[in-house]
Amino acid sequence: MKKLTVLKSLMIAIIAFLGFSLTSCNDDKYEPVPLKLSDVNGNYRARLVTSQGGKSNEKIIDFTAKDSIITFKDFPVKEIVTSVVKDPVKAEAAIVSLGKIEYKLNYTSKLNTDQNVVELTFEPKALTLPIPVDGTIKNTVVKLATKQKGFFVGYDWSMRFGLEAEKIMVDGVELTPYETIKYEIPISIKN
Repeated sequence: MKKLTVLKSLMIAIIAFLGFSLTSCNDDKYEPVPLKLSDVNGNYRARLVTSQGGKSNEKIIDFTAKDSIITFKDFPVKEIVTSVVKDPVKAEAAIVSLGKIEYKLNYTSKLNTDQNVVELTFEPKALTLPIPVDGTIKNTVVKLATKQKGFFVGYDWSMRFGLEAEKIMVDGVELTPYETIKYEIPISIKN
């Protein structure tokens, strides 16, 4: 009986010791690295979700942020072209003919130290595309807009934002019927 009581006391002592040794981990706190506005500058790899109506498409794209301008070297225009050119074969030929389309998105930044983020307010410009169809050029102007701010997050050094192609003008005439094209970048990692 004495051996059993000693064994129980020894087990209780070991469990108590282990409990006290693990409590020292509770004092660890995450200390965020303070952000600067210039931290936004850099090259990014992003997941782009493009949606129009009930259809959506995802792909990985690259862009650069520098001096209050985000530059897309290859802006996705497939949904824009297929909205203008209804024939899928002609639309694909027009996309190939257009090649890579560069688009520059201006922004202003504001530091939010409470949440350790840089808030981005966008000033989108219209995107002009000369879409070739049947030997002619359809001069297309896409009005892009942002509905909310974007963010550069200090926790993981990622950027998040979205754009919408609100309306499309073809040779000076508004395209109707037309469903808004949304470009969402839920996460982009700085290289």
